[in-house]
Amino acid sequence: MTTRSRTLFLLGCSAAVALLTVSGVHAQQRQPTQLEEIVVESDGDGDSTGVGPVSGVVARSSRTGAKSATAINEIPQSVSVVGREEMDDAGAQNVGEALRYTPGVFTQPFGTDADTNWLFLRGFQATQTGAYLDGLQLFAYAFGGFYVDTFGLERIDVLKGPASVLYGGSNPGGIVNYVSKRPDFSRNRYVESGINDAGTAYLGFDISDLASDTVSWRMNGRLQGGEGYSDYQKGWRGFIAPSVTFKPDEQTSLTLFANYMHIDETHNGDSFLPYEGTVVDRVVNGVNYGRIRRDANFSEQSVDKYLREQGALGYEFEHTFDNDWTIRSLARFGMSDIDEQFVYANGWASDTELARINFAHQTKSTTFLIDNQIEGKIDTGPVEHRLLAGIDYKYFNIDQVQSSAIFGTTPDIDAFLPIPGAPLPDPVSYINQDLTQSQLGFYVQDQMRFGNGWIATLNGRYDRGWLTAHDRPTFYSPDQNVTQKRSDGEFSGRAGLAYEFANGLTPYASVATFFNPIIGTDANGDLFRPEEGVQYEAGIKYAPSFVDGLFTFAVFDLTRQNVPTNVTPFTQMQTGEVRSRGFEAEAKINVTEHFKITAGITAYDIDITRDANPDLIGNTPFIVPEVLASASADYTFRDGSWYDGITVGAGIRHIGSSWADNENTLKVPAVTLVDLKLGYQRDNWGLDLNVTNVFDKTYVASCQGVSTCSYGEGRSFKLKASTRW
Repeated sequence: MTTRSRTLFLLGCSAAVALLTVSGVHAQQRQPTQLEEIVVESDGDGDSTGVGPVSGVVARSSRTGAKSATAINEIPQSVSVVGREEMDDAGAQNVGEALRYTPGVFTQPFGTDADTNWLFLRGFQATQTGAYLDGLQLFAYAFGGFYVDTFGLERIDVLKGPASVLYGGSNPGGIVNYVSKRPDFSRNRYVESGINDAGTAYLGFDISDLASDTVSWRMNGRLQGGEGYSDYQKGWRGFIAPSVTFKPDEQTSLTLFANYMHIDETHNGDSFLPYEGTVVDRVVNGVNYGRIRRDANFSEQSVDKYLREQGALGYEFEHTFDNDWTIRSLARFGMSDIDEQFVYANGWASDTELARINFAHQTKSTTFLIDNQIEGKIDTGPVEHRLLAGIDYKYFNIDQVQSSAIFGTTPDIDAFLPIPGAPLPDPVSYINQDLTQSQLGFYVQDQMRFGNGWIATLNGRYDRGWLTAHDRPTFYSPDQNVTQKRSDGEFSGRAGLAYEFANGLTPYASVATFFNPIIGTDANGDLFRPEEGVQYEAGIKYAPSFVDGLFTFAVFDLTRQNVPTNVTPFTQMQTGEVRSRGFEAEAKINVTEHFKITAGITAYDIDITRDANPDLIGNTPFIVPEVLASASADYTFRDGSWYDGITVGAGIRHIGSSWADNENTLKVPAVTLVDLKLGYQRDNWGLDLNVTNVFDKTYVASCQGVSTCSYGEGRSFKLKASTRW
């Protein structure tokens, strides 16, 4: 164990001991606590369902960590929840903005990318395999996948650490489950409109009503368009999401979901930039050319486009029998079609000119997922069992053609005095592929309560996966017509043990294994086998009785194996291993109904422990900062005076330093950012102003090599007006 590892581990243990010591002062005599009582303490049919509205910033239950509504302190892994109210307080317009105050989550690594919700969990990229919508995976590969607009969400649940035992193949660092707004058998009308200082405006609506005593419907959507913060950036987008719930009795419900999204935009220009010229000045032969403008855009308007059409249909069905056993079924069918082209920088070509690549792709994706479950309780003497069993199936197909201009033929451009408009060579195909991945899983879970406070959780799962890759002719391989197939079977498991004290303190420990199917071929031409590994986690969750708050602390040791590593610049073998260790702490408090506080810290030790290149062993992978910290407060005056209804809020975010390359020769500096909010609420209307990066710090969010760095978001003003009736 390195000195850094020992320091992080000792710091984590010290914090755990301190929390135990403080909470011990409030300890009470042990009393039996029934499983349902924890859930009932929440907001009735809201948070107690694990998918409903969150009161303030404190969620009490979640479906994400156990596939059924479970109190967060009973889930043997770290869970964070960001509710609708917290998203609105932060002025969040996308997933990156909604989660950037959440420990263990690193968002917006590539700046203001508007077409992808980038996610890193516990140091591992979760964008393609760690995103879920209403408990069903939003799998993505290459440029094929689905975009989620946060306006259509009720909450975002983050389960940190492996989730394969519940969801099959998924990201080892955890999953992010987007929970849709759904009918709630009430009549509501909500409209908001906003604009930022770049010139992007939007109109959003959320309408719900009752069609009858047994039928409720809801429809929400948003239309957005205007200029962006980069030169030439513009476009518009819209989505609509209707849903209807049939509830003939208290024991049965069926909710139908649909959504449709259209995006027609051009690209931002703050990414794909060289280290020298962004993180540090560009200096050549003693001449300092300074740094590239944050709002410079090196694409070409004549070809630049991003067109997305996507839609989905799904349902959630649940029925509880008279014996309190419940059957549940979730399913979703979705399709997306993306047509994209842009010109991006590819490192320095001369003293002041950037090399560029004219890139394009056409990608169609189709997905179908279904999850059938049965859940119930059994008492076996002193032990109460809550059992869950299920069968789920995932299907994903992508039909893609990727193209780029022949290397070196796209005209260079001056980084400091760019003159666009040079003739461009046409892109030619280098990937032409039809690929299908499917997976069938069987799982069981037993949540046991015994001994007046003990909670044991046991999970087991078996999955069988199938992958078929058909590579068709391309410009470089006109005779190519190859089909490869692979099938794998994988077991995964989780065991957790916790003890719930009567004062709300719950220490826990767990171990979980995982697997993650990956797509690609090794240097021998064989399809990759799934990544796999194990996580050990221990922590404390504390829900005190004297304040509406939730405090969580976790230490973990997560190892990821079968990681592809380069044996040549263009070929890989699965000889890699990466280990992520560290701790996370989070506090969320509703001090009063009108005063909310959040705080969090993340500290990692992420190391490459095996690699085809021995010089990389012991180094830290690029992009991810090993320290993240944040705090926020939001207060609304409610005392009948002239300032009644005024809201003031502030947040501070620290993004630690990261490496720009896996060789660990170049670093991206740390940065601390301040966000502010000013609002006014009166009766059924409100006005909010959110300011991000108040001091307009110019910083680089991350680099994935010396030629691919991304500026972080600069100062932005977001003004919103809303009304409800």
